[in-house]
Amino acid sequence: MPTPALPCPCGLPAAYPECCGRFHSGAQQAPTAELLMRSRFSAFAVGDTAYLLRSWHPSTRPGRLDLDPGQRWERLEILATERGGMFETEGSVEFRAHYREGRHAGSLHEHSAFAREAGAWVYVGPLSPVDFD
Repeated sequence: MPTPALPCPCGLPAAYPECCGRFHSGAQQAPTAELLMRSRFSAFAVGDTAYLLRSWHPSTRPGRLDLDPGQRWERLEILATERGGMFETEGSVEFRAHYREGRHAGSLHEHSAFAREAGAWVYVGPLSPVDFD
C-alpha cells in the first residue's frame, strides 16, 4: 500500500488515503465514472483484487482475478471522458495506463464503458479492442 504522504497512484495530487484509498476501503463510492476508473487503476497499482472485482459489472466480472506480480502499474493518463457524471447512469473513459515488467515499459490503451449498478459506478468493459503498446 502507498504511504499516506505519497500522492495517489491514479495521478491526482491527493494522498492515497484521501483519494482512491477511501473507495478501496469502502468508506465512500466513486461519484463519477472517471473517479472509478482512477480508483481501479490505483487498485491494480496496489494489488487490491477485491476492489477490482467489487467494482466490476456482474455481467462481465471474471470469476477470479490473478494479478501478475512482475507487472507494476506506474502512471495513468485520462484521454477523454463522455458522460459518467454524478447524475448519470452510463459513461465512458478513454485512458492509457503505463506499466513496467522487468526492463520492459509498455502501456494499455482502452476506451471503457461504465454504468451505475444499484447506485454505484462499475466497470462494464472495453468499447473497442484493447491496445497494448
